[in-house]
Amino acid sequence: MKIGIDARSLMDRQYSGVSRYAYELIREILKQDGANKYLLFYNSGSNIADRMPKFDNVRLTSTRYPNKLFNYFFQKLCQYPKIDKILGGVDIFFSPHINFTSLSSKAKEVLTVHDVSFLKYPEFFSIRKNIWHWALDFKKRLLRADKIVAVSDNTKDDLVKILNINPEKILVIHSGISDNFRKLDQEDEALKRIRDKYNLPAKFILFLGTLEPRKNIAGLIRALDQASQSRELDDFELIIAGGSGWKKKEILQTAKNIKAQDKVRFIGYVPEEDKVYLYNLASIFAYPSFYEGFGFPPLEAMASGTPVLSSANSSLLETLGEPETLDAVDDAT
Repeated sequence: MKIGIDARSLMDRQYSGVSRYAYELIREILKQDGANKYLLFYNSGSNIADRMPKFDNVRLTSTRYPNKLFNYFFQKLCQYPKIDKILGGVDIFFSPHINFTSLSSKAKEVLTVHDVSFLKYPEFFSIRKNIWHWALDFKKRLLRADKIVAVSDNTKDDLVKILNINPEKILVIHSGISDNFRKLDQEDEALKRIRDKYNLPAKFILFLGTLEPRKNIAGLIRALDQASQSRELDDFELIIAGGSGWKKKEILQTAKNIKAQDKVRFIGYVPEEDKVYLYNLASIFAYPSFYEGFGFPPLEAMASGTPVLSSANSSLLETLGEPETLDAVDDAT
C-alpha cells in the first residue's frame, strides 16, 4: 500500500506540540512498518530542504509555490493540484495536522485533530490566525475526511458537540511522550551544565510552552506576584521557557507590571534535548492553561519526577489523572 503523509508541520524552525507530534509519530511509523511504502509531501516558496528532517528509505516530495498562493488559491479555491497526484498516487493520505489539502477521489484521508481551541476561544488568537482558521473551513475538512483521529476523548467530545461530527467516524488515540523524559540521578553532570547554561536558581517554578494567551501565562505571573507579596514563595523564581506565539506582548507586559519583576525570567525556546534536564531541575512545573487538546509538557514533567500544578479543565484531567492535594506538592518540595 502507498501512504502519503503531509509533512508541512515539520517545516517549523522550532518544534512545539503539533510539529513534535508529527515528527515522533512519523519516525515511529517508519520504524515499525516495513511493508507499506510512505511518501512525504511539503510545500515552501523557498528552499528549506536542509532543515527538513531526514527519514531513511522515504521519498520527500515538495512543491515550490509561495505558501499563501498554494493554500488559499490553489488548494482552497482551485482544488488543484491534488497532493496525492503530486506524490504519484497514494491509497491513503495522512494529515497529522489540519491544513489546506486537496485530494483526488481515489485517496482516502485520515486526519488528526488536536483541539478546537480556535472555535471555543477565538479571543486567544490573532486576527491573522482567526482568518486562517475561517478560510480553512474546518467542519468541511472534517466531513471530507474518511477517518478522524482525536488525541483525547475531550477533543472527540468537542468535535461531536460543537460541530456535530459523527462519533463513529472519530477514533481516539492518545498521544505519547518520549522515553527521554525520566527522573535523573541528581548527581548527573548534565544537570549542572544545564543549570549553568540557563543560569537557573536553586529553586524555581517552571513553565514550558508556546507564549500565547491560551496558556494563561499572564495569570501564572500574577499568581507568583501575589504569592511573593505575602512572602509565601520567597525562595522561588518563575522560569518561563518556550518559543514566541501570537499576542505574546501582553504576557511580556504583565511581567513588567508586577512588583516581583526580578522573580520572573523568560529563557526562550528550549531545544528538545535540554527539556528533561529542565524538568528535573525544577521544583514545581506549573501549567495553568485555559484549554488543551492533550497537553504534552505536564506529562513530560510528571515522567521526569517533577510535581505538577495544572488547571483542571479540558483534556488535562483525562491525560494527567485525578488531582492530588497541595499537601503532596508541599511534601515533594
